[in-house]
Amino acid sequence: MRRRRHCVRSRENLTWLNVPEAPSCDAACMWTYHADLLARPVPRYTSYPTAAQFHDGAGADDLAARLETLDTKTDISLYVHIPYCHDICWYCGCNTGAANRSQRLIAYVEALEQEIAGMARRLGGRGRVRRIAFGGGSPNSLPLVDFIRLLQQILLCFDAHQAEISVELDPRRLDRQWIASLATMGVSRVNLGVQTFAPHVQARIGRIQPLDMVEHAMEQLGGAGIATGFDLMYGLPGQSLDDLAATIEASIRLNPARVALFGYAHMPKLLPRQRRIDASDLPDIAARFEMAAMGYRMLTDAGYMAIGFDHFAQPEDSMAIALGEGRLRRNFQGFTDDPAEVLIGLGASAISQFPDLIVQNEKRAGSWRQLVEKDSLSAVRGTLRTADDRERGRIIEALLCRGEADVGPCPMPDLSRFEELALVEVAADRVLLKPQALPYARSIAACFDAWLQPAEKRFSHAV
Repeated sequence: MRRRRHCVRSRENLTWLNVPEAPSCDAACMWTYHADLLARPVPRYTSYPTAAQFHDGAGADDLAARLETLDTKTDISLYVHIPYCHDICWYCGCNTGAANRSQRLIAYVEALEQEIAGMARRLGGRGRVRRIAFGGGSPNSLPLVDFIRLLQQILLCFDAHQAEISVELDPRRLDRQWIASLATMGVSRVNLGVQTFAPHVQARIGRIQPLDMVEHAMEQLGGAGIATGFDLMYGLPGQSLDDLAATIEASIRLNPARVALFGYAHMPKLLPRQRRIDASDLPDIAARFEMAAMGYRMLTDAGYMAIGFDHFAQPEDSMAIALGEGRLRRNFQGFTDDPAEVLIGLGASAISQFPDLIVQNEKRAGSWRQLVEKDSLSAVRGTLRTADDRERGRIIEALLCRGEADVGPCPMPDLSRFEELALVEVAADRVLLKPQALPYARSIAACFDAWLQPAEKRFSHAV
């Protein structure tokens, strides 16, 4: 692949510049590194308020009330969490544990079947399930027969035979039988956790995954008519620009419908498994910015549409179409074309969301199972969204998904620093992000977050 950008970098200023053969200057080549704007950790804003504001004052009773009053025609999305992996990657921030005991998996699947049936019974036919997403962990850490059992249970209990079905998968545990069964069961989209193809970086994060393994999976998934997305990462230990470029080049060749390019968030105090990663081997914030900009450039040069800052989709993909039509949304799975206002989470730590309520199920699988076995709703913490929360959430989502927002009755925060750097335009009650503001979108959106503390330590940096 021809490289069409060169990078001029210093600690205080890093600008992407055109070289003569480049046709024009676009968002990626206008990105300028501003260290002060990236110094403050900010949420990813997959919800507002974020999980940092969850408390035990919202839970099962609130969820029950919403389920009982749900309108019959309301569109519902289901999220099913499988909190197990055969191999625990050191970088991972997901709620997952080792799938090293068959009895543990059997007990979880049986409880999940019970929770599915109980949730459907509480709904009593209200609502229409339009989408079903399995995440984790790794759903294919389960025996295939158990995964099929769970999906059949959902389809039958919720009468969801027309729903779109997606599954997150670990390529290391994916074989021909799994892929054929996914196609037979109506799964239309999967997401593969790739992260990196560089062997020495894989060794540093505890995830050995040869390129030919993913190539083989892509060939079979394509043959089965299943659309595929890749999760890639930058900012990993020992990862260089060339390592990232080679991974992106290989990914482009494999032609996934979607690519997510996430920055690794190193928070070993919150995630003990990350203590196995050598922090001295991590790229600094300026190098991370350089990686993110290069990734953006390579993927958009290859024809992918940029979905926000860290997602990319082929032009014919439904997410790219939603972006063009102004329908892009953001929820706990990141950017999405899912229009449903109601999300019901099933399984340990899964999150349910309604317009005025967000609740999370018990995180610990054993305690979650005990609640389910008592025929109780397993939601134990969350937050009731006030009118102000909903208005601020609307603004934050609009900025991240469309790059502009009408502030309306919400007080306009101080955006002068972003204005000085020509990253935003503020006119009356409207905020518009310039193309060069894309790496700072989360930092700009955070200005509307009334809950964010000045010295917040629970979030990652914007890049």
